[in-house]
Amino acid sequence: MLNSFWNWFVIIGTVASMLACWWLLHWTKGVSNRKGDGIGSTGHVWDEDLVELNAPLPRWWLHLFNITIVYGFIYLALYPGLGNVQGLLGWTQLAQYNEEITAAELQQKDVFANFNNMTPEQLIASDEANDTGRRLFANNCAMCHGSDGRGAPGFPNLADDDWLYGSAHEQILTSINQGRMGVMPPLGDALGDQGVLEVSVYVQQLAGQKADQAMAAAGKTRFAMLCAACHGPDGQGNQALGAPNLSDDIWLYGGNPDSIIASVRRGRNGNMPAHENLLSEDRRRLLAAYVASLSKKESE
Repeated sequence: MLNSFWNWFVIIGTVASMLACWWLLHWTKGVSNRKGDGIGSTGHVWDEDLVELNAPLPRWWLHLFNITIVYGFIYLALYPGLGNVQGLLGWTQLAQYNEEITAAELQQKDVFANFNNMTPEQLIASDEANDTGRRLFANNCAMCHGSDGRGAPGFPNLADDDWLYGSAHEQILTSINQGRMGVMPPLGDALGDQGVLEVSVYVQQLAGQKADQAMAAAGKTRFAMLCAACHGPDGQGNQALGAPNLSDDIWLYGGNPDSIIASVRRGRNGNMPAHENLLSEDRRRLLAAYVASLSKKESE
């Protein structure tokens, strides 16, 4: 909603502009009569016989402009367009959107009803359910996780068998419903530059990468003090907290030394938005089943 000043600024500016257009149209139609001759000459002549005229608009053309201005006033009376004036019809974009969503859901009710009595396992195995889930995924998830669900730096790969919060249908559904907030605290101040480097080298060793043994040993001690509470003493993660497994070669933000150092020093923050208020329960169940099917197909 606009405040009082801008409300009247919009109203006065809009109405004044429309009235000014009407006045200009009717003022210019009499210009030729004020020039003193019947053909509407401006008095400019080139090459002795090339005369610039100022003939008025054809009457039918002028009336088209008049009709347009009248239509504009009628539209502004019926629909919102003048500051905070709602219009006589009470129309809003949100109301129309909700009406269209309700109509679409009624049309699709029978389609989703076919899946209501199916168990999660049946949904995951159903080609028809997965086809519908694939379309839901493309519309709601692909912009972050990719059209094939393989993710991108900072966005988890959903097509492998590595899960931050668990691969069960209910765990996936919880992620979709409530969203997830992944928080890796920055440890740069607590560890110092040398400590960050040592912990990073130890993480490389956990993942099976080549690493300096002495630095990794020093990093293991620091890891036990500051990191094991979330990632576990062996670095295999904790799905209850969403702490990733550091002992495999699957990385959310990159597994090269610079990326690991950046994660340890500055921390990481991930945000999976909640979809509980964005999608119906039927759609969320199908979406969770489709995501679970991605991982199962990859492992087959």
